[in-house]
Amino acid sequence: MNRIVPLILAVALFMEQMDSTVISTALPAIANDLHVGPITLKLALTAYMVSLAVFIPISGWMADRFGAKRIFRLAICVFVVGSIFCAFSSGLVEFVCARFLQGMGGAMMTPVGRLVLLRTTKRSDLVSAMALLTIPALVGPLAGPPLGGFITTYFTWHWIFLINVPVGIIGVWLATIFLPEVEATAPPKLDVTGFVLTSFAAAGVVFGLSVVSLPALPPIIGIIATAIGVVCCFLYVRHARRHPAPILNLDLFRNQTFRASIIGGTIFRICIGAMPFLTPLMLQLGFGLTPFQSGLITFAGAIGAITTKFMARRVFAATGFRTTLLSAAAVTTAVTIATGFFTPVTPHLVIITILLIGGFSRSFFFTGVNALAYADIDDANASQATSMTSAIQQISLALGVAVAAAILETSIYIRGEALQVADFHNAFFALAVLTVIATIPFIRMDRNAGAHVSGHGAQRVTPAVVEQAVK
Repeated sequence: MNRIVPLILAVALFMEQMDSTVISTALPAIANDLHVGPITLKLALTAYMVSLAVFIPISGWMADRFGAKRIFRLAICVFVVGSIFCAFSSGLVEFVCARFLQGMGGAMMTPVGRLVLLRTTKRSDLVSAMALLTIPALVGPLAGPPLGGFITTYFTWHWIFLINVPVGIIGVWLATIFLPEVEATAPPKLDVTGFVLTSFAAAGVVFGLSVVSLPALPPIIGIIATAIGVVCCFLYVRHARRHPAPILNLDLFRNQTFRASIIGGTIFRICIGAMPFLTPLMLQLGFGLTPFQSGLITFAGAIGAITTKFMARRVFAATGFRTTLLSAAAVTTAVTIATGFFTPVTPHLVIITILLIGGFSRSFFFTGVNALAYADIDDANASQATSMTSAIQQISLALGVAVAAAILETSIYIRGEALQVADFHNAFFALAVLTVIATIPFIRMDRNAGAHVSGHGAQRVTPAVVEQAVK
């Protein structure tokens, strides 16, 4: 397996992960500078996710039409420009628009990068490739919280976005030199109607659920936006059944492993998408820690995530997708519940240890669910699969922020008091329930599903054989 390709592609994921974790840590400081509440500023987080959800479906078609390498480099440039605009924003509206521009770049980077990986990697090497793809990307969450907290505490939050500029330049340079050419094809004519419907569906649901409890906007705006999104979703399903080449091919859901990966992974990501939003807020607003102290504690989760990448291949070969995913989800549930019992007097070492274990389990789950989604997908449907999985992933992560904020607002409303630590506890307990629900599709899945990718079960491929195959 050519290891340089996933490492180069990981530069894009690095910027996205660094950006999201830095913002989460600096959220109270940015909100204060823009003269809005921390929960209100979630609109900026949502704007990024909405942009991703809107433009990801078209990424596969653009990669097929104009060439994956060219689109990948263009996406990095757009993301960097959006980062610069974020750094120079002086108000909420400007900041939200800049985040939306960032999302346009991010919408092309990750799915197109995965498409390049799929078309240049054998299925037997897919688990290892996915693991390599996320190693450098996980450096973002590792460096993001302490670096973002340090910059926010001792400098200004504006500088956290300028970090993306040198990283983006390096990414474009490496992609130009080392990334293989994935030739443009002749895809069917763009499904314009489908693109419009999916855009309104994703944007309506994500935006509506995010602003329904936003203090700065009337709840009716969120309700109407959500209703529009749901209606457009149903209209697209009808449209896709009649269109010969829909922008998102729903026939992919006939594949059992793909269906289980999408359904279970979506529910799980709603929980995980809420964690970077809730944890720094609880540590800063509830426990009184500085952004730098908060970042030093929360980066433990990224350390746990990185360690799994050095053993993922052997674990999946030994136990298979089903057992590993169920085990990882169970541990994540326990960690989420434990987080709900944190108090200002909880020793920091205990918090760090629990977050470390959580990062470990979440990384195993994501590595497995990402590889499983493409286990039975042929090259002809690769661009469709990457677009659909990436779009659904981003929508679920955005919904995580929306769900977490809604729980906080509901808890505050019921008690009739200001935000307290107990409100965060309620949110973590509710998210733990979601991680349990996420296991249902995998419980029903065959024990040897995706064995030709993991090397487990029916093919009787040992970890040593898989290791040798990768070398």
